[in-house]
Amino acid sequence: MSKVRITGDLSSLGIEEGNVIVSDEVKHVRPRGLFSLEELNWTEKQKKFIELCLDKNTRIILCKGPAGSSKTLTGVYSALNLLNTGRVEDVIYMRSAVESSDSKLGFLPGDAEEKLFYYNLPFMDKLDELLNCSTIKKLQREEKIKIHPVNFARGMSWNHKAIIFDEAQNSSLKEIITILTRIGKFSRLFVMADPMQTDLKNNKGGFEKIYDVFSDDISKEKGIHTFEFGHEDIMRSELTKYVVSKLSKIEQ
Repeated sequence: MSKVRITGDLSSLGIEEGNVIVSDEVKHVRPRGLFSLEELNWTEKQKKFIELCLDKNTRIILCKGPAGSSKTLTGVYSALNLLNTGRVEDVIYMRSAVESSDSKLGFLPGDAEEKLFYYNLPFMDKLDELLNCSTIKKLQREEKIKIHPVNFARGMSWNHKAIIFDEAQNSSLKEIITILTRIGKFSRLFVMADPMQTDLKNNKGGFEKIYDVFSDDISKEKGIHTFEFGHEDIMRSELTKYVVSKLSKIEQ
């Protein structure tokens, strides 16, 4: 694996000059603010996913996979990479505000951002894994990274942005259509879902329908791709891999 210097002024992002880590399958931009990316030990499929995210012709990726297969991590990492190299101006993380179908939290106090705090903990968790604390605070202060409720997306147009639409198995068909049709110039959208973990009653989510619609060669030519992680990509722990494998038999 070889290293070359990143040059140019990255101070606007709060990230110092660092190295580009070049592997056989994908080029990783690794500013000093990022933590131990080379130690994450990407699987071959995760490398291919990141490579696809960073491809100049990619506009939308619909990605599904089991728990622990690094869907959110690879999506956040790719978005930060695009931000760091100036290909997008900011990163937006969003997901539907759906509670568990088996239990309710009840009324959440505060403004919109405070209400969404708990729904967006996965995003903050991945930022903590990839960036140091001072860099995260600077990016937040300069609004380079944002959280956004799906409910208020209609009517908006997103240009020069990387959008991570997480936990899409909990989104309705209309919600996913709303997000897909917000994509403007030079933006990229990563839609992540684990169909096994839907919290929608009667499994009325729209992700699988959208995934199937765009699983064709013409969509690929337009820059819209479908991607699936498998059990072999579960990196959280060997226990998680075993649990998911056993639970999948219940699904079947």
